[in-house]
Amino acid sequence: MKLMRAIAGVGAIIAATVSSHAVGAAEDTIKVGVLHSLSGTMAISETTLKDTVLMMVDDINKKGGLLGRKVEAVVVDPASNWPLFAEKAHELLEKDKVAVVFGCWTSVSRKSVLPVFEQDNGLLFYPVQYEGEEESKNVFYTGAAPNQQAIPAVEYLMSKDGGGAKRWVLEGTDYVYPRTTNTILRAFLHSKGVADEDILENYTPFGFSDWQTEVSKIKQFASAGKKTAVVSTINGDANVPFYKELANQGIKASDIPVVAFSVGEEELAGIDTKNLVGHLAAWNYFESIKTPENAAFIKQWHAFVKNDKRTTNDPMEATYIGFKMWTQAVTKAGTTNVDAVRTAMIGQTVKNLTGGTAVMNENHHLSKPVMIGEIKPNAQFSVVWKTKDVVKGEPWSPFIAGGKPAAQ
Repeated sequence: MKLMRAIAGVGAIIAATVSSHAVGAAEDTIKVGVLHSLSGTMAISETTLKDTVLMMVDDINKKGGLLGRKVEAVVVDPASNWPLFAEKAHELLEKDKVAVVFGCWTSVSRKSVLPVFEQDNGLLFYPVQYEGEEESKNVFYTGAAPNQQAIPAVEYLMSKDGGGAKRWVLEGTDYVYPRTTNTILRAFLHSKGVADEDILENYTPFGFSDWQTEVSKIKQFASAGKKTAVVSTINGDANVPFYKELANQGIKASDIPVVAFSVGEEELAGIDTKNLVGHLAAWNYFESIKTPENAAFIKQWHAFVKNDKRTTNDPMEATYIGFKMWTQAVTKAGTTNVDAVRTAMIGQTVKNLTGGTAVMNENHHLSKPVMIGEIKPNAQFSVVWKTKDVVKGEPWSPFIAGGKPAAQ
């Protein structure tokens, strides 16, 4: 009996050792999900964000990892297919057991995955400007809310320095972000005394390419004798033929300025910009900003992708800030547990790349600067206006009746 008990004891020790090793093997890496379109209409914008996360993962692993463990990126391609975003999110959270996901560009993709993250208590870092009217405990919004992009851009164009626009073309891709943003902007314009007859609102599908008729409408609308500006929420690769058609029809920024919310350095890389000089974009970051932090980031980016011609842009900075804050929160919490990390995220600070400090607020939105840049012949932007200090992101617009619960 003693021999049998001894054998059984040894077996238990071996089993425990094997089990412990298996658990250790499973915990050797901290998995990070990357949920960005690498194909389809949004690949022009999202592929770079995938590369940005991979760069950040590579950087932290070179510094010894996180909590003494290697960080592993799990990359999936939802292919600009909104229902597929939800499937891939489910796969990342339940199959791959990722600790966090960095992903989505369009609001329709974010809306698609939101129920998955809330059901599985996952954590999503969303790095792109959006329409607001949302606040989830499972999402950290590191891109701009409307008060950090859309409203300041229109205020600038209304001002003397911005040209004093009186008529407005709200031109967008047909989905939730442009439509909600333009609902906010229309209400804001009304509050400034602009009548509906001085607002032209139009939407086209994702990937739209036949812009001749639409640009002709803009030109006709602007011929009424009042200074006219275009506010563009066109998304993805449709921007390339849109700007080409503006040039084809001789529309110059001095005549009809266009301010875009989804056109950055990456999108301009595919356009001949000589006829677009003077058109605008509103962001919280531009590659042309001269700071030590931005110079180091650009140098790191070029080294990682092994291409000195690859540009940087605003959603890349938002990804960078989000990733840094997440690693700081994990370190503070001592765990990747979502609830613990969520608590540790509030109040996290990271030096942004344009000077100053980004702060994560209790509403899961950042405080950050707002800038308006003018397109230059070299496909870069020159900053023509910026806020004096950081602006706290506010998801709920005071200009429309939002869906925020009364108790909040």
